[in-house]
Amino acid sequence: MTPHFTMLGARISAGLLALSATQAGAQVQTPMSPAPTGAAPMAAPAAPATPNDYGRAENWLCRPGRLDACTTVDLATTVVAPDGATRTEPFVAAARPAYDCFYVYPTVSAQLTPNSDMQVTASERNVVTQQFARFGALCRTFAPMYRQVTLSALRTAMAGKPNPGDRELAYRDVRDAWRAYLAQDNHGRGVVLIGHSQGTGHLTRLIREEIDGKPIQRQIISAILAGGQVTVARGKDIGGDFKSMPLCRKAGQYGCVIAWNTFRAEIPPPADSRFGRTEAPDREVACVNPAALGGGDAELKALFPAGGNSGGVTRGPPDWTGKGLRLPTTFVSLPGLVHGECATTDGANYLKITLTPPETGSRARNFNGDIMIGPAVLKSWGLHMVDVNVVEGDLTALVDRQARSWLAQRD
Repeated sequence: MTPHFTMLGARISAGLLALSATQAGAQVQTPMSPAPTGAAPMAAPAAPATPNDYGRAENWLCRPGRLDACTTVDLATTVVAPDGATRTEPFVAAARPAYDCFYVYPTVSAQLTPNSDMQVTASERNVVTQQFARFGALCRTFAPMYRQVTLSALRTAMAGKPNPGDRELAYRDVRDAWRAYLAQDNHGRGVVLIGHSQGTGHLTRLIREEIDGKPIQRQIISAILAGGQVTVARGKDIGGDFKSMPLCRKAGQYGCVIAWNTFRAEIPPPADSRFGRTEAPDREVACVNPAALGGGDAELKALFPAGGNSGGVTRGPPDWTGKGLRLPTTFVSLPGLVHGECATTDGANYLKITLTPPETGSRARNFNGDIMIGPAVLKSWGLHMVDVNVVEGDLTALVDRQARSWLAQRD
């Protein structure tokens, strides 16, 4: 989680917060101010919350062998060629996956309390669809519910007040779910860790406290930590947050970390950017391009939500085909359009997104994903809303190759 917090306060509407925070909350926080001299004593702290029982199926969004958030949505993709022609690419779940994926979702809860309860809502199901369910083509899918810091708490923080959310409670739930997974389900299998924003914050801490340098590290195929502030020693691929888990830099490498924050090339991280910058003089924010681990520009296999992001604070969905067609699939792919390269601008490290529109044809020449106030783009957020979508096809291909290498060394 980032220590710095430069807010737009009252200029940001509740409507904006409800959507921009949908995949963001953990990166926004304010320090708790000390009580002034002579202030009335603080109330006694509330009794610790009862730990969740992650042996209970209802405390999981996704678990193998059942119909749930990972298995009840059609995950097919409409592929739109540069000339606007379309074809449907079906999704096929793995029949006998040989490894597991463990996912922690970003800030999505619209409940009005500082921390969510454990009720599964459309918010959690939708983000699983957009970010995680497609990994079911490769692995067994595990996604715990947790009592996350909510959008309501984020609104309070963004108004310049102390964030009332209990981040320790949220983290303890994630930790307890991980421990339960290891005890009940893992049985020596390899596992891929996947998170975004608040989820990345919790997984970063989980790796640091429960995995890094411990025997279980040998079972980590990779850690996908999107839209966070994962740091490494300056100029290095290790150090910073983790002592012994390096960044992934070559094909087939396993036991490593993939981390990035996305910004458009024409809107690089500003001085007050929420992502890509750290105040630690001996560290820098990690950037790994899932499509080009060793660096350089590469076409990205982006998978965007065909219906566009909901809530009205991003630009509306483009006319993907140039023919005004409403796509029947959950995802849309635009081959050749999106490219990415890790870049540094004024000390900020980020995945720079460029577009290569087709010279002919009427296919969409852009995508939505910028966070908006009216017609204005909130530059400090970058493309946080679609951090995962812009590389989703690359991530599944990369994880498949990493898992094959990991499984080979086990034989």
